Amino acid sequence: MASKYWKLTGAALLSLALATPLSASTAAAEAPATQTRAAQAGELQDQGAAAGPAVDRGLKHLVSDYQTRTPTKYTADSWKPFAKALTAAADVAGDTSATTSEVADAKTALMTAAADLKAADEGTFQTITNNTFWNDTSGNPIYSQGGGVFKFGDTYYWYGVHYTGAELYRANPTRKYDGNVSFVSIPVYSSKDLVNWKFENRVATRSTGVGSGADLGGAGWVGRLGVSYNENTGKYVLAVQMWHTGRGGHGVLLLQGDSPTDTFDYGYFQTQITNSPTTGTGDQTVFTDEDGKDYLIFSNREGRSRGFVAKFRESDSLRIEPGVEIRRGAGREGNAMFKLDGKYYHAASDLHGWNTSVNYVNESTSSDVQGSYSSEYILAGTEMDYSHVTQTGFFVTVKGTKQNTVIYAGDRWADFAWNGIGYNQWVPITKTGARPQFHSVSQWQFNATTGEWRVGQANNYILNPDIQADRIIVSSVRGWRNLGGSVTNVNGGANGSRFALQVSNSGGVEQRIESVPAGTYTLSLHARGSAGQVVITGADGSQRTLGIPSSNGWAKRELTGIALPGGAATVTVRASGSSGVTVDQLSLVKTSADTPAPAGRHEAETAPAQCRGTIDSNQAGYSGSGFCNGDSAVGAFAEFTVNSATARTATLGIRFANGATTGARPANLVVNGATTGALSFQSTGAWTTWTTKTVTVSLNAGSNTIRLDPTSAAGLPNVDYLDVGAAAG
Repeated sequence: MASKYWKLTGAALLSLALATPLSASTAAAEAPATQTRAAQAGELQDQGAAAGPAVDRGLKHLVSDYQTRTPTKYTADSWKPFAKALTAAADVAGDTSATTSEVADAKTALMTAAADLKAADEGTFQTITNNTFWNDTSGNPIYSQGGGVFKFGDTYYWYGVHYTGAELYRANPTRKYDGNVSFVSIPVYSSKDLVNWKFENRVATRSTGVGSGADLGGAGWVGRLGVSYNENTGKYVLAVQMWHTGRGGHGVLLLQGDSPTDTFDYGYFQTQITNSPTTGTGDQTVFTDEDGKDYLIFSNREGRSRGFVAKFRESDSLRIEPGVEIRRGAGREGNAMFKLDGKYYHAASDLHGWNTSVNYVNESTSSDVQGSYSSEYILAGTEMDYSHVTQTGFFVTVKGTKQNTVIYAGDRWADFAWNGIGYNQWVPITKTGARPQFHSVSQWQFNATTGEWRVGQANNYILNPDIQADRIIVSSVRGWRNLGGSVTNVNGGANGSRFALQVSNSGGVEQRIESVPAGTYTLSLHARGSAGQVVITGADGSQRTLGIPSSNGWAKRELTGIALPGGAATVTVRASGSSGVTVDQLSLVKTSADTPAPAGRHEAETAPAQCRGTIDSNQAGYSGSGFCNGDSAVGAFAEFTVNSATARTATLGIRFANGATTGARPANLVVNGATTGALSFQSTGAWTTWTTKTVTVSLNAGSNTIRLDPTSAAGLPNVDYLDVGAAAG
């Protein structure tokens, strides 16, 4: 069971990772798949705190690492308890007579205090670029599939599986490598910012024992894993699927180590989880709740029509307790869970062999992770390109100093079956309305200290640009609406990719991009075959056309200097005649520098702002990437969080548009939970006509909430942003 304070807490990201791999700790007692009562009784020594001296190198290693922290980098209030815990842990680490329970307690206290450290600054934005192969900080390939990221102390650790196929596909990503899932190792990487990853160790290899004289090298399958920390034993426990004929078939293998980067030893192999109709699991991940309890999220192995949440045994985390069924229906795989704003979300993909798909979500309807869940719905933002051409992998929840952000970590490896560059595609998930929103971006920037994110300068705003989402030949390509004629994806894309888009018989397709920021763009693509054209249409109706001349081979075509207003944009591809034009690797990238937002501006579409409705971009003239289109109902509010250095009086500017013919829309202004006045948002004549209403309020020192609460069934006008001005007196 992980400490509730040091797994995925609101996290100051600090200086050094645990750098040196540890050798194997004392081997855990080998537990057979089935046990007699006598064997179970003898096992009790391994479950709890032993009375004799502990053999544990993990605490010494942690103390050595945390002694490198510098107090000036943290707030004084957070440094004091950390320094106290570090001194106490050093004393225990140096005591050769310390018991297992004393070592575990010292380790837990140190890591808890480390997680509570608060940085003295606000961190920096780091760039995450998808659609590429990732390297570690030494420039070596990151091989990590089907795993997870877990925060221990002040450091994130990424565990996954290295397969032989990963090496082959990276060396030549222009063909399929079906079946190349031979196990190599389970590497672990460390990071403070979730972007720059340092290789630490191979916590398990082919020679790792799995009980009864067998090893991982003899397994037919190893994959889908996660790691938890047990406070009672001071052990880190890794749970991974394994199919091994020498160990009774399918099951969950549990390994354990003394530190996050230790070489892990055999703990137990559990073939059956009570209440699951099959042995083993379908897909699985590990989820740690805010109270520190750890759970296995999984489906039944055959059919995968049932989803379960099962608790790790609290005494030692070496057993999976009976599963509680939370969903039943169509077969799903890639089972994973995240928690955001007090709700649990179970997400999974279609059951069709690692293929890409939308994400299907069941959300909790109670405060219990093993309680009731809603019926299934599609995660918004995953429809246009099948979750950025991935399958559900795992989630990382970052509780920042300014906002909470969930990172969706999608798997694109698909049995190394030629469906795009890069194995790991990470995108942000936020919640601005009633449900979470998936943001399919090819490049973005993230600040792991504050939890803030923003679209990267090199982001491609076209979705499914490489025509890889479908992975079979179709007559309606995902993300592109048919406009007549003949449309299909065809084998043989540009630069050795698998598919391309073909339009013929004077036909065409279009993609409506929900929102682009105002600026100058470049449109590019690769094309071959007969002539055609691509038209880009801005939110104001302006158009630019890129002509495509006929070409026997692939040729890059480009149109630069495209001025687009903020709002929706449409990309249309058309064939000039009956013969077909084939296009691939389409790109729409902003080339002009972003204009910094004025100080004190709070966009309605950006967390931590909340919109009781939808974030839309279909009315031109708004700022940022969208606006709040509230529900037509009393109480369908828009709320902003405003930080103030001091208690003061401030002027608020509320930018809105009201194109309704029914006149003004009234609302209460609610500041920090108290209604301070009534507002009337007059008609602006059109939904594309924006104006600003000003009002004076009193702010407290620290965090403040500003809520616009409609008092009529018409709801609010469209709300663009809130500006917080200088003190007004």
